[in-house]
Amino acid sequence: MVFRKPPDGGWGWVIVVVSFFTQFLCYGSPLAVGVLYLEWLDAFGEGKGKTAWVGSLANGIGLLASPVCSICVSSFGARPVAIFSGFMVAGGLMMSSFAPNIYFLYVSYGIVVGLGCGLLYTATVTITCQYFDKRRGLALGLISTGSSVGLFIYAALQRELIELYGLDGCLLIVGALSLNILACGSLMRPLESSSSPPPEKMCVDKVPDQYFVYHEKEKTVEENISILEKGYIDEKCVNNVPDCKQERILNKNVLSSINVNEKDTYKKKVVEQTNFCKQLAKRKWQLYLTYWKETMVLFKNKVFSALFVAILLFDIGGFPPSLLMEDVARSANISEDDYYMPLISIIGIMTTVGKLILGILADFKWVNTLYLYVTTLLMTGVALFAIPFAKSYLTLAMLSGILGFLTGNWSIFPYVTTKTVGIEKLTHAYGILMFFAGLGNSLGPPIVGWFYDWTQEYNTAFYFSGFCVLLGGFLLLLAALPCWNACTNQSSKLPPNTYSYKVASNA
Repeated sequence: MVFRKPPDGGWGWVIVVVSFFTQFLCYGSPLAVGVLYLEWLDAFGEGKGKTAWVGSLANGIGLLASPVCSICVSSFGARPVAIFSGFMVAGGLMMSSFAPNIYFLYVSYGIVVGLGCGLLYTATVTITCQYFDKRRGLALGLISTGSSVGLFIYAALQRELIELYGLDGCLLIVGALSLNILACGSLMRPLESSSSPPPEKMCVDKVPDQYFVYHEKEKTVEENISILEKGYIDEKCVNNVPDCKQERILNKNVLSSINVNEKDTYKKKVVEQTNFCKQLAKRKWQLYLTYWKETMVLFKNKVFSALFVAILLFDIGGFPPSLLMEDVARSANISEDDYYMPLISIIGIMTTVGKLILGILADFKWVNTLYLYVTTLLMTGVALFAIPFAKSYLTLAMLSGILGFLTGNWSIFPYVTTKTVGIEKLTHAYGILMFFAGLGNSLGPPIVGWFYDWTQEYNTAFYFSGFCVLLGGFLLLLAALPCWNACTNQSSKLPPNTYSYKVASNA
């Protein structure tokens, strides 16, 4: 697929709008699952760690499947993937309203909805990066605010729907709203050049056509010969009956020789087709080998290797507050009179602000996006350490706002990835990184829930979360220090098609 130069505008702004609403509709309920989490605890009576798997799977399974999602978007395009995923998200939410137990929710809400969200996220990020270059940070910041606005609105919406229609009615209505993703996906027009199709596809298409034409020509010649022979023999039989018998005997000999020639021709065609299949299989195998070689080349980049460790630890420690903060407030015995706004809504609105501000900062040339991302990680770790000391609604609300703002670093993460590995390898590298992010999302909330089940308090759990995020931030900071680049340049050169962060740091 050959892409044109990114227009940095035009239809690209339509892509931004529909991508915003796509993330709003698909991620609104999974990110605001903390409201549903309390209802599921009361409805099924399971432990906190076991129940937390539902929300963690919904937010993590799509990221775990990011390599598959990237392959789907690369193979079929963003528009078909978005339309198909819209059906998945809506169907999974509606199926969840009929869940008889927590295990059914693991599949319907956790896997089906989560995988649909992962496909939609990859599609929106990929097509936005194709349409924007100079304003990529702003565009990614705008579309990523869709999930944060969805978190803010869906937290209050789901609570209101539960009071009016119950948990089952809430999930049915939210699933129906998700069908609007189909309209958004239909507007994701691909940015690609229609001229000069890929050479591999041309070769694969041409060879079967050649065999088909050859077969038709041969078949036509054989039919003409048989017709002429039949007419000639019939004419002989009418004029001279004895000669007819001799002619038939001679004709059998001729036909036997023709059959031998046909068998030889058939064998030749089978051999040619077998060789073609072998060459095609060999070419596909070479493509898979190239994919894994490129993956190994990516991990030779110190910044990329540290980046995947940092995103894994960040999601293990930084994601649980958005899922469990409501239960943290209930465990702290905060009265409902002091509960002015859901803490999840505060996280959502501040995440929107953080994504916008951090996305705008990423477009300034004097801002080093990697160091900006590291700063958000270190500050998130400190805020997580402070949660056990918050004993009132005001302090929890302040910490929720700080964590929400810092979680907005998701808007600059694709930007950092692009500057680290290049736009040509964005889909490949981003899929790998999102896999580890999904692993962290899937493990984080259950680990925190298990800590509570063991200790009957959240203090130890959030100390562990803060330590994970701080460790990831320090490792990424060490990998990005200029001294590493100096040592690398003196000792060895990077493999081709990779970028040292000396190039990326000029962003």
